[in-house]
Amino acid sequence: MLGRIFFTIIILLSLAFPAAALSGEDPVQEDPAREDLLDDPQVEEHYYRGRVLEIDETKEDRQEYYTIIEQDLVVELTSGPFEGQKIKIVNTFFEGDPVYDFLVEEGQEVIVVAMGEEGDFEQAYVHDLARDRGVYYLIGVFLIGLIVVGRMKGVKTIITLAVTIFLIYQFLLPLLLLGYSPILLAIVLAIVAVTFTLFVIGGLNLKSLVAILGTITGVIVAGLMAFWAGSIAQLTGFGTHEAQMLYFMDHTIDFRGLLFAGIIIGSLGAIIDIGMSVASAAAEIKEAHPEINGQELFRGAMNVGRDVMGTMANTLILAYVGAATPMLLLVMGYEMDWLMVINMDLIATEFVRGVAGSIGLIAAVPVTAFLASRMLSVTTGDILRPFRN
Repeated sequence: MLGRIFFTIIILLSLAFPAAALSGEDPVQEDPAREDLLDDPQVEEHYYRGRVLEIDETKEDRQEYYTIIEQDLVVELTSGPFEGQKIKIVNTFFEGDPVYDFLVEEGQEVIVVAMGEEGDFEQAYVHDLARDRGVYYLIGVFLIGLIVVGRMKGVKTIITLAVTIFLIYQFLLPLLLLGYSPILLAIVLAIVAVTFTLFVIGGLNLKSLVAILGTITGVIVAGLMAFWAGSIAQLTGFGTHEAQMLYFMDHTIDFRGLLFAGIIIGSLGAIIDIGMSVASAAAEIKEAHPEINGQELFRGAMNVGRDVMGTMANTLILAYVGAATPMLLLVMGYEMDWLMVINMDLIATEFVRGVAGSIGLIAAVPVTAFLASRMLSVTTGDILRPFRN
């Protein structure tokens, strides 16, 4: 994330103060019609998938510090109402900029953006490479794997996943943009998602109820720890490039609250796993030994919880480290002083995010084990069986 911010600053500075102007050379002239269209908020943008059929000509404009390359392309549209239509467009990019620009090849699929009315391709440009097919294929393999391995449980998992995504995109995000409390929304979403998911996966039984209560407790603990540590560390909520961009949108958003809400939602998956694991283990122990008392059931559930906790804590931390690897390499590569690094808003935010989530995960283990020892130990095998799947 820090690397993206740094590279973006360099690109913006290079665009704001072109090297050609510093060296006395004539700056590269951009298409004024394209600039007017991009600056006009009333101009509509229409996106199409296309395939590069031909590259008619490639022109290079070499300056002292950079090179601009233009490709004259013939692109066949492969989606939308104009599928099959061939258009001529220009792909312009700065050589040596792998983040924002790219050199297309014949046969490659691209995303074309056309400015103006639909069907008008006079102002059409290559917006990006088409990457969605790889994403869709991977999702397809994931769903097939769930069904093949999990069978009915896999189908239930897909249903709960779809409902969770629906709740996020249809309720959480729109309400956040309207200015509602991010923390309150995150807690409500967590409760609804956890309840629905565990009742669908585990069935309407005491085991699922125990897992739900333990998970909700762990999530609340993670949120409280994040709020407490974030207040001491004076986190601003602007530790990411995306949050900084969000500041300039015409919406009233509580950015510190958004940070803590993200921590609650981010820790939810791992805490659900450990809550259900402990509750399921307790239910199986009770089913195998109906005469077991509450203390022994608590001890057995805790033993399972400790094993799962060790792996889940690593999973949570490694997930954050994996996402922040470029940032960590940047810090190590520039040999930054630790005092400076740990006090950066971005770094402190990632520490609070990972550690608070892990504390919530730890808290879910004894709470779930305690609830299981109380709620399951009062039943006998005969009473417990009708509640099982």
